[in-house]
This record gives sequence, C-alpha cells and structure tokens, in this order.
Amino acid sequence: MSEGNKTLVTDFVLTGLTERPWLQVLLFLVFLVIYLTTMVGNLGLMALIWKDAHLHTPMYLFLGGLAFADACTSSSVTPRMLVNFLDKTAMISLAECITQFYFFASSATTECFLLVVMAYDRYVAICNPLLYPVVMSKRLCTELIGISYVIGFLHPLIHVSLLLRLTFCRSNVIHYFYCEILQLFKISCNDPTINALMIFIFAAFIQISTLMTIIMSYTRVLFDILKKKSEKGKSKAFSTCSAHLVSVSLYYGTLIFMYVRPASGLAEDQDKMFSLFYTIIIPLLNPFIYSLRNKEVIGALRRVAKK
Repeated sequence: MSEGNKTLVTDFVLTGLTERPWLQVLLFLVFLVIYLTTMVGNLGLMALIWKDAHLHTPMYLFLGGLAFADACTSSSVTPRMLVNFLDKTAMISLAECITQFYFFASSATTECFLLVVMAYDRYVAICNPLLYPVVMSKRLCTELIGISYVIGFLHPLIHVSLLLRLTFCRSNVIHYFYCEILQLFKISCNDPTINALMIFIFAAFIQISTLMTIIMSYTRVLFDILKKKSEKGKSKAFSTCSAHLVSVSLYYGTLIFMYVRPASGLAEDQDKMFSLFYTIIIPLLNPFIYSLRNKEVIGALRRVAKK
C-alpha cells in the first residue's frame, strides 16, 4: 500500500468478530464445536432420511435438500472464520473472497426456494390429502429440489459478474468475519451504486415473493386445520407445521434485516450479529428444530440404532 489509495488491493484481511486477543482461542473452540455439531446434525439427518425407508416421503426428501443447503451455508463461512481466529495475519485473495460469497449466496437462495417448496408440500398434504400421493409424485419432488438448486446457483452469478467490474484500493481490511458483499462495496474504488441496487432488488424480490408464498400457503393450512373436528388431527397438523414456521421466521427475519433495509439501518456490531445468525446459528438449529419433536425422525433413529 505504498502508493496509498492508488494501489490496487487483491488480498484482504478479515478482522472477524472481535479484535480482542484474549477472546480468539475461546471463540475458536466455541465455533469449532458449533461447526462440527452443524455438520453432524445436517449430514446425519440426510443419512437417516436416505437409510430409513419410512422417511422416503416428499416432506423428508425436501428436508434432506434443506439440510444439504444448511451444511453448504455453514461450510462457506465457518472454516475460514476458524482460521482467522488463530491467525489474524491470514490473508484472503479476491478470488477466494468472491468464491466464498458465491457459495454462501447460492446456498442462501436455494434455501429460500426450498422453504417455499416445503410450504407447498404441507399445503397439499393438509388441504388436499386425497390428492397428495398423486400431486407430490417422486418425480415432481425431485424436479422442485433441482429447480431450487439451479436458481440458487444461477442467481449469485449476476452479482459476481457485477462485482468483477469493481476494483479495491481504499483499504485491504474487511471489518467482518467473512467476505460479505456489502462490506466489499465499502472499500471499492469505483461507485458500487449499481451493485448495491441490484442486491436490493433481487433480495427484495426473492425474499418477499417467497415469504409471501409461504404465508399464503400456511394461511390456507391454518384455516383448514381449524375446520378439523378431530383434536388428534389438529395436533398432528400443528406439530408438522410449527417446526417449519419457526425455521421460516428465523431465516427470513434475519435476511430481510440484512438486505432489504436502508444501508444505515444497523450498527456494525448488530450487522455482524444478524449475519452470524443466518450463516452459522440457523444451520445449527434447523436439524434439531425439525427432528426433536418429530416422532417419525426419532422412530427412524431408533430403528437405525438397533441395526
């Protein structure tokens, strides 16, 4: 950086969650345990769904797809963060930075569409139970998961292509724990207005359209549940939907606060906490949210354990 602002930057330093040296080892251990638990939870759930024939249903096929997306989200961020806890001088190249953003954005977009698919699955199962086996065929389920992942992998390419037109010279320090795209705009030599506008437009469209579809699906489901005369039927329907609604609320709440709001809406520390929630905490919680009160998953786990 001898030529000051005129020197182009191609390598960056991530400051992480805190700059306090005495916290680094403690945070490393905490997030290492979180990451390992996340991987065991999500990959274990996928393996259980694949292994147990009783879970070869549309709902669990979608849940397996969601678990894989969660594992990808966590893996795109956490390993690099663990390295930075132990070595504050570790640099990340621009290519690595863009790659990290791409894989995070891909899995995050995929998750939005998978949550919509899961809401539609519950709508058909509860509101049209007689048509459910016909409508939610194995082929359709596979296609819906495939479409979710294709959209997920294509969407970030727009932002990556726009990101490649930027150069960086103001600083090589990113005050964040991963290469979050809004943080890159802050150290760009070029005007990132178009980039930021495209982030806002696509985030607003994807998040609001998918969230509204989920809300409409569950509004119909709720009215249908209330019409049921059987208390057992009501209880079972509420149980299967409540886990999904908790997951949706946590995920969309944090994403919308981050990307569909004015740029000056939150302080830097609050920004980090919201990012931490949807990149690391939600992928940790999801397999437990969907499993702990699910009798079918618990039953499958017992059957596999007995073999």
